[in-house]
Amino acid sequence: MLIIGIAGGSGSGKSTVVKKVVKRLSKDSVSVIYQDSYYKDNGHLTAEDRSKINFDHPSAIEFSLLVKHLDMLRQGLEIPMPIYSYLTCARAKETIPVLPKEVVIVEGILILQNPRLRERMDIKIFVDADGDDRLMRIIYRDIKERGRSFIEVLEHYERFVKPMHLQFIEPTKRYADIIVPQGGENIVAIDIITSMIKMTQNSRESVKS
Repeated sequence: MLIIGIAGGSGSGKSTVVKKVVKRLSKDSVSVIYQDSYYKDNGHLTAEDRSKINFDHPSAIEFSLLVKHLDMLRQGLEIPMPIYSYLTCARAKETIPVLPKEVVIVEGILILQNPRLRERMDIKIFVDADGDDRLMRIIYRDIKERGRSFIEVLEHYERFVKPMHLQFIEPTKRYADIIVPQGGENIVAIDIITSMIKMTQNSRESVKS
């Protein structure tokens, strides 16, 4: 099994990179795990307290469960990936079954910040993007998907997203094997990543044979 971590700031284009890489690989050979699914369940909090949650801080994520699930996949076991809602800040009772595949991609803003998670990755990728471009994507996404007003998005960005990016996310570039500028628009980088994955797969198959 090849485990690939794809990190980068909020709105950097990580999801686009993941989709384009998956599309270039063999069908049914890839499983994707999302860091966002592992946010701690805070559905018991009041609406006011939920609005104060710092989703860009490592403490908001249940990394122990994410690491456990990665280890289970390596052992050939199916995992129940949580379903998290930003609107309720709670996990659903239902889960998404994720099967162990030849390639497992872990995607999220803070996945390179956690040492236990990093050491389980075979390839580490950081998706980079200009701060203004990221902010525009965040505004569009948070209004459309997370029910925030324009002013709320800006206030949240200033209070949480920007300072946490500078403190926790940007510094993890140094752990990356590959840095992808321009996010999902960088077709050359995506082709290189795909080729690297295929080469690694072929190399491992040759060793086995």
